[in-house]
Amino acid sequence: MSLKDIVPPNDLEAEKAALGALLLDWEAVGVVLPYLRPDRFYSLQNQKIFSAMLSLYQKGEVRGDILTIIEELKSTGDLEKAGGPAYITALTDEVPTSANIEYYAKVVYDNYIRRSLIKTSSVIIANSHDKTVESRSVLEDAQKQIFELSDNNTTQSYKTAPELVTKSIEMIEQLYSDKSAFTGVPTGLNKLDAMTSGFHASEFIVIGARPSMGKTALALSMIANIAIEQKTSCAFFSLEMADVQIMQRLLSIESNIPSDLLRTGHLTMQHMQQIQNAAGRIYDSPLYVVDTPNMKLLDLRSLCRRLRAEKKIEIVFIDYITLIQSENTMIPRHEQIAEISRSLKSLARELEIPVVALSQVRRDSEGKEPTLADLRESGSIEQDADVVMFIHRERQNTDNSENGSQFAIPTKLLLSKQRNGPTGAIDIVFLPTYTKFANLDNSNS
Repeated sequence: MSLKDIVPPNDLEAEKAALGALLLDWEAVGVVLPYLRPDRFYSLQNQKIFSAMLSLYQKGEVRGDILTIIEELKSTGDLEKAGGPAYITALTDEVPTSANIEYYAKVVYDNYIRRSLIKTSSVIIANSHDKTVESRSVLEDAQKQIFELSDNNTTQSYKTAPELVTKSIEMIEQLYSDKSAFTGVPTGLNKLDAMTSGFHASEFIVIGARPSMGKTALALSMIANIAIEQKTSCAFFSLEMADVQIMQRLLSIESNIPSDLLRTGHLTMQHMQQIQNAAGRIYDSPLYVVDTPNMKLLDLRSLCRRLRAEKKIEIVFIDYITLIQSENTMIPRHEQIAEISRSLKSLARELEIPVVALSQVRRDSEGKEPTLADLRESGSIEQDADVVMFIHRERQNTDNSENGSQFAIPTKLLLSKQRNGPTGAIDIVFLPTYTKFANLDNSNS
């Protein structure tokens, strides 16, 4: 038997039972909506009937029985396509009660998913045989179709007040027992952690600044604390700098050896010992670095899922958001950024980890404190983000510093948005010698 002769997965009895149960209990429409849509039925007749039911439900019809369904189908000219009055009337014979309606809906939904996978697989196979299309494009398109099927067909659900109260009390009791100062992932910047209680699961966090203000340095300073000091599994997507450059900067941060000495190699034996010690700590850290330039949004999401599943990462940093390539390059750039922003927020919720993205701000914010309106390319970043902070300081000529290259530059971290906490300015310092940020009270360490 060839594949063409195999009937696609379906269960007509379950479809009819679901429709019959709805005719018996109209209020059950809300129960099946997370699973059912007209195109999820295999039978065209059942598609038309459920479409009529859905239309009545959306109009606010308080009673959807055999007569109202027949009248709705007459008005759309679909009564005969739906099997006629006799077929609709017989549906209630399929099920004596609506008690098992959710079970029937799940069976219909499961078969729809299987048919969709078969259809998607057929397209992927056909594209794979097309030698005029690059294999990389075929792979990207295959991933996109699978992920779209997964994202678009996740069933919705609700939780009752007793469930949420129980879960919340358990969380509070756990925090009470641990006596931890933070409920999220601490960044190592004390005043920031005090205001945010750390970066929390499912949060989309944006760090904005003008070029050369230290966005990457701030991210790496946080990563040094998170991955190296706390041993919390962390991923860093660097779309601008090479992985070796990233590691050199981390070595400078962790060893307190000036970054210019690492670049030139003008080191003493003591320096080499400090570097070896720092390298050992970094070597043992659960840090994963990706340095792919022009990375596609689809690839980024795919790799994040993989890192979450295989390496149990607890936080993701992305440097930076406007370097991510949208799948749809035909739309305006601000719409592409809006799509990327929404996708990163969705990714944070899906993986239940914080996603921290760096972002440039508009040129006209130079010389003044940046605001949410200064986020570059798209206002959707401001809307989607749970936390937004900006790096702000006066640009200085480091050569004129009284302390030579060892000085600390006063810097403000402007916490401009936080859905679940306060906002305000935080005083920190930038140490250009090591290309890192530190707390104001320990900047000399």
